[in-house]
Amino acid sequence: MKATGVVRRIDNLGRIVIPKEIRRTLRIREGDPLEIFTNHDGDVILKKYSPIGELSTFAQAYTDSISQLLGKTAVVCDRDQIIAASGTDKKALQGQEINKGVEEMIEDRKSLVAHSGDKNYVNVTENAINFYAQAAATIICEGDAIGAVMILDQDENSKIGENELKMVTVAADFLGRQMEG
Repeated sequence: MKATGVVRRIDNLGRIVIPKEIRRTLRIREGDPLEIFTNHDGDVILKKYSPIGELSTFAQAYTDSISQLLGKTAVVCDRDQIIAASGTDKKALQGQEINKGVEEMIEDRKSLVAHSGDKNYVNVTENAINFYAQAAATIICEGDAIGAVMILDQDENSKIGENELKMVTVAADFLGRQMEG
């Protein structure tokens, strides 16, 4: 555990305030769920909760299927990082923090097909491998936008289109329904 040097008191309702700097660093937004753990030493640990992380096995199976079928890279991400990735760039993408553009796409509940140079094209991560085309759909669970499914292609002449958009839309819908059930 890393000490921050910040000490806060619990108010009469049992609440504490997490400092803005820590919320910004850990990308904790208003309304984000946090898990509460305790250990044998009596420490209380708050951890950002990823509902999609609970479905990482399903998400990995979906990205594996999409990638094998299309020969392209497929990813599932929550609102912070890539949870599952398949394709030639799997190791470079797995666990990486998503780019602000993907975060905004999820927040706005968008689905898209884009090629690099298009105004709606978003890099999946800050240090993303050069992808030239993408199809993406937002995962909705109980009315909340919780992540996205994306197909990415490094081929400059890629023809990602409506079929790929339908595929990520079905995957996003399936994962959202799995979370609800």
